[in-house]
Amino acid sequence: MSVWGKIIGGAAGFAFGGPIGAIFGAMAGHSFDKRKRHQSQNFNEIPNQQKQNIFAIGVIILSAKLAKADGVVTNDEIYAFKEKFNISEKDMKKVASIFNEAKKSTYGFEPIAMQINSLFNNNKLVLEELLNNLFYIAEADGNVSENELRYLKTISSIFQIDEKTFDRIYATRQKSKNVDPYKVLGVKRNDSDSDIRKAWLKLTKDHHPDNLIAKGMPPEFIKQANNEMSSINTAYDRIQKMRNN
Repeated sequence: MSVWGKIIGGAAGFAFGGPIGAIFGAMAGHSFDKRKRHQSQNFNEIPNQQKQNIFAIGVIILSAKLAKADGVVTNDEIYAFKEKFNISEKDMKKVASIFNEAKKSTYGFEPIAMQINSLFNNNKLVLEELLNNLFYIAEADGNVSENELRYLKTISSIFQIDEKTFDRIYATRQKSKNVDPYKVLGVKRNDSDSDIRKAWLKLTKDHHPDNLIAKGMPPEFIKQANNEMSSINTAYDRIQKMRNN
């Protein structure tokens, strides 16, 4: 079964409180919001499958809030979400229920992002990948608008992702051949060849799909991790060629 088919049961097992619990509570007669704590056990000790469920829930809810960032909400956003993440018709009803409840929730995106950050606060790589996937959703109409970019910068700040890392993630999303390869690797133009190689090796190790899945990212999101790895490797190759000319 895919992560999409497990998300509601996974949320119940984790006993959410806070704004995410309120969203699920509205869907399930408040049964999800009876406990005030964010979790019933140490997050670092819960099974990997449950971490994957929470990651998927975070992407759904923050994507729903992102859909409102331009002030125009249509019925097409959930279908764009479905296509981008290959959600089956069988699982679509569950995903759409969460998406629509999050979209109409009175909670702003900030407290939701804060709760997600608190759940993954010892796992910044997963938070970076969650931000990477939100960029993917923002690109659904062909470009990232100024309002969407402000939204994503705010999410990044709440996740305590520094500006250099945000710029690196943003740069990996650029399709233009003119994208700065140094930004993609998060290095400076005057850094030594050795330092640039070290940065490249660390990024490829940290963002390798197997490592991300082990840390709690669902396999359904691997496509974006692979795209990110491709951008990182391309940037390193470009820098090597530029420096060897």
